[in-house]
Amino acid sequence: MRYAVLFAAVAMAADSQTIPLQPAGPSSLNPGIEHDATTAKDNLVAGKPVIRLTNITDPVLTFFPAPANSNSGAAVIVFPGGGYRILALDLEGTEICEWLNSIGINAALGKYRVPAAPGVLRHAAPIVDAGHALAAVRSHAAEWRIDPHRVGVIGFSAGGHLAALLSNADARPDFALLIYPAYLTPESDRTVLAPEFIVSAKTPPTFLIQTEDDPIHVENSLVYYGALKANKVPAEMHLLATGGHGYGLRVTAEAVTGWPKLAEAWLRSRGLLTAAAR
Repeated sequence: MRYAVLFAAVAMAADSQTIPLQPAGPSSLNPGIEHDATTAKDNLVAGKPVIRLTNITDPVLTFFPAPANSNSGAAVIVFPGGGYRILALDLEGTEICEWLNSIGINAALGKYRVPAAPGVLRHAAPIVDAGHALAAVRSHAAEWRIDPHRVGVIGFSAGGHLAALLSNADARPDFALLIYPAYLTPESDRTVLAPEFIVSAKTPPTFLIQTEDDPIHVENSLVYYGALKANKVPAEMHLLATGGHGYGLRVTAEAVTGWPKLAEAWLRSRGLLTAAAR
């Protein structure tokens, strides 16, 4: 029910636009009907429930324009997390889009395919969807009044892994924010990057934040930051002692939930909150 209410609100949002990312169909995913898998036993975040959308077979991109009087021309594609099994659609999706709009950045929510069928690489379909999302935003730049050279990504947990993958693809975003990213290191060796990553001088400027008590392991940020530094990629990393995982931008007593202010300062320092000269 909460999922239906959320997307009814999205459909009514002023000037929002949803486009498909590829032809509909299951495409090697587990069969089933798209639904919110949240139960009464699932944890609340900051006292509120989380939409956990699963069985997504039809990927879409929903564009949320920044207010006309504060539009910087920059855009950020939002990739929610969920272990490549579900998408935390409000906590790490629509709520993030609202925050980006509030600071003058256009937002595009990427609803990518999850979960993968047994034996299929968990990020195989999502990275295709992410690439299509980036191409879609840039191709709609004139219509959506955005700068095609200032299109970034933000990802949370598994969405952070997806954002990092896209950051090292042939067609890549112009900047990236990785919020408590997962899977950047293999479980067998937390001192090296996962084999799917080849960081280079072409990897875009990146902002990272994580906590030392994150059960997904803070080494994900540490090792990726080390690779960025080794390749002279501009990067900013914030590590805090406590806060765990999966907080989105909901405010709690933990200091880490103040990360949006740090991210906003980083975006401003890179000139992304000011309209580019025409």
